Amino acid sequence: MAACSSDSSDKGSGGGSTPKTSVAKITVFPADGTTDASFTEPVRVTVADGKLGSVGVTDSTGKAIPGQLSADAGSWTSSGPLASGTKYTVAAVAADRDKLEADANTSFATATPANTFVGYFTPEDGSTVGVGMPVSIRFNKAVTDRQAVQEAITVVAEPGVEIVGHWYSSTRLDFRPETYWAKGTRVTLKLRLKDVEGVKGVYGTQSKDVRFTVGRSQTSVADLKAGTLTVTTDGQVTATYPIIGGAPEHRTWAGKLVVSEQFPQTKMDSTTVGLGDEYNIPDVPHAQRLTASGTFIHGNYWAPASAFGKANLSHGCIALQDVKGAADPNTNGAKFYRSSMAGDVVEVINSGDKTVDPSNGLNGWNLSWADWNAGSAV
Repeated sequence: MAACSSDSSDKGSGGGSTPKTSVAKITVFPADGTTDASFTEPVRVTVADGKLGSVGVTDSTGKAIPGQLSADAGSWTSSGPLASGTKYTVAAVAADRDKLEADANTSFATATPANTFVGYFTPEDGSTVGVGMPVSIRFNKAVTDRQAVQEAITVVAEPGVEIVGHWYSSTRLDFRPETYWAKGTRVTLKLRLKDVEGVKGVYGTQSKDVRFTVGRSQTSVADLKAGTLTVTTDGQVTATYPIIGGAPEHRTWAGKLVVSEQFPQTKMDSTTVGLGDEYNIPDVPHAQRLTASGTFIHGNYWAPASAFGKANLSHGCIALQDVKGAADPNTNGAKFYRSSMAGDVVEVINSGDKTVDPSNGLNGWNLSWADWNAGSAV
């Protein structure tokens, strides 16, 4: 019978004993359940009466946020950026001096910024463009931290070439190589503006890639003294057209002008460019914009045929002979338009006017490479 009895003082017995609990105490910042944590502040995990063994911070997709454990294993601080409007989970394990483990499993969400900015880009994703097309980004709010914003934007090309950004103003940043793109180049604009503080308290929202391709190489020279437009495609002269340029009182800008928009027909009204009521033509055929201020190369059906190649009569535009209605594919205006694409370059020489302002349209090629680089913030 004695064999069936037990001694309650026997230390080998598990009856009624309580397992020891770790005295290590883990604290996580931001606190568990926070819904508006700052995405500009790091996650910080600390332990009292113990040492941290492992800390993991992940977003809702499972992506881990990197961090650094202190030398004494008493704290861990995230080193990678957090994203706004995102939920995170934290899992931490620590051990006290008796090797007993404690853990913490918490979650929090970062705030969505109240004030944001975006960049509107040219050219469009998936487009095919001419060799003179820059990457142009216009911001909807004035940027004060140009370096931070420019560092968040990269432009890469295949085949590779150096590409540099240039700030025209606090709302416009363009990128280009030293010389025109090679035909067939594949270009990628990488916008990583999300949560970049462009202005104090104002954050970017975009994280996306934009890809475009450079088509065949076509540049043209408009010689307003000779009255000719000479078109060179892939190294060969493919056409020469008689043209009309700006009259002495309305000379055409000189320099390298990039086609930014194309219209089969468009209305041209002198009141929109500060020239009073000198003209109002509702159906200008085969028009291609060369400056933001209103310079076009376009078809013209109202000037006498004898004027083309012989006289400069326009209000600053370059004109090729065409017909009303833009319906004849055999006119010079139609043929040049059909051969062109956005990003092509029309270089104007012998116009008698000064070189176009590089910021007037997509015309940064009129800056030297040194001057272009001087406009970079990085």
